[in-house]
Amino acid sequence: MSAVTYFDTLPTPLGELLFTSDGDALTGLSVEDTPAAGAVRSRAKLKETVAQMRAYLAGELTAFTMPMEQSGTPFQKSVWEELARIPYGETISYRQLAERVLKPLGSRAVGSANGRNQIIIVVPCHRVIAADGTLGGYGGGLWRKQWLLDHEGK
Repeated sequence: MSAVTYFDTLPTPLGELLFTSDGDALTGLSVEDTPAAGAVRSRAKLKETVAQMRAYLAGELTAFTMPMEQSGTPFQKSVWEELARIPYGETISYRQLAERVLKPLGSRAVGSANGRNQIIIVVPCHRVIAADGTLGGYGGGLWRKQWLLDHEGK
């Protein structure tokens, strides 16, 4: 793993997306953020990732295939892995997510882990909604969550 953090940006209907990488894997994707001090812009290191995001936003891609690496606790990582299994255009509730990670009474814990997801859209935390069908929360703003769900036809 490289000690250098690479970044690139992409203007989108959601705002400017900021991609970060360790040179081998996508390590972060956020909206309207600024690169960490010392990060190096590299279109080459993030070329495939940005291309996949462009295809997703154009409605031409429903599953991402780039390597990803997030730092977090084993529980958080289990939640993020389960998020990545939610099919394009589908939603689940926080309770269902808790059941899938074998914490049936852990809706709040999975909600917290969901909120710490550092690779939005690609690790589709926007596909988790409240049990009553309302949007629940979204760190990037509920309008972005609604946009993503509408984009996916949900």
